[in-house]
Amino acid sequence: MATKILMVCLGNICRSPLAEGILQSKVDIDDVFVDSAGTGGYHIGSKPDSRSIAVGLKYDIDITLQRCRQFSVQDFKDFDLIYVMDHSNYNNVIALAQNEEEKAKVKLILDEVDTGLNEVPDPYHDDDGFENVFHLIDTACTSIAEKLNAN
Repeated sequence: MATKILMVCLGNICRSPLAEGILQSKVDIDDVFVDSAGTGGYHIGSKPDSRSIAVGLKYDIDITLQRCRQFSVQDFKDFDLIYVMDHSNYNNVIALAQNEEEKAKVKLILDEVDTGLNEVPDPYHDDDGFENVFHLIDTACTSIAEKLNAN
């Protein structure tokens, strides 16, 4: 059975689509299913932000077919691990958890690596931030993939 991982940010247009695409590129998709969602419902059905698409394509990660969706309580049942991009996302997701088992699935993505940061900054209002965000997420996804591929 495939391990199922969900990447979560606020709107599901900048950080979590990149995290989905990056992790997919590092694992065997027959063994690991990766999806993404946002805690807010602002962009449901939309493509990722054009700046996330551009930085992904710069590194051969194509996220153009992704569509934004909102995190739901069902995601706790459907996914083994839920990686969130920042403390606000963490708090929003944890607030929906119905028990300790569900809470234990939720982790800050940068807790997987030692970057000196514990949050992936939201690049939405900072055009130059997308490059930095890509590299932070890429580093975390490399660590996640190494653990998954070792199993």
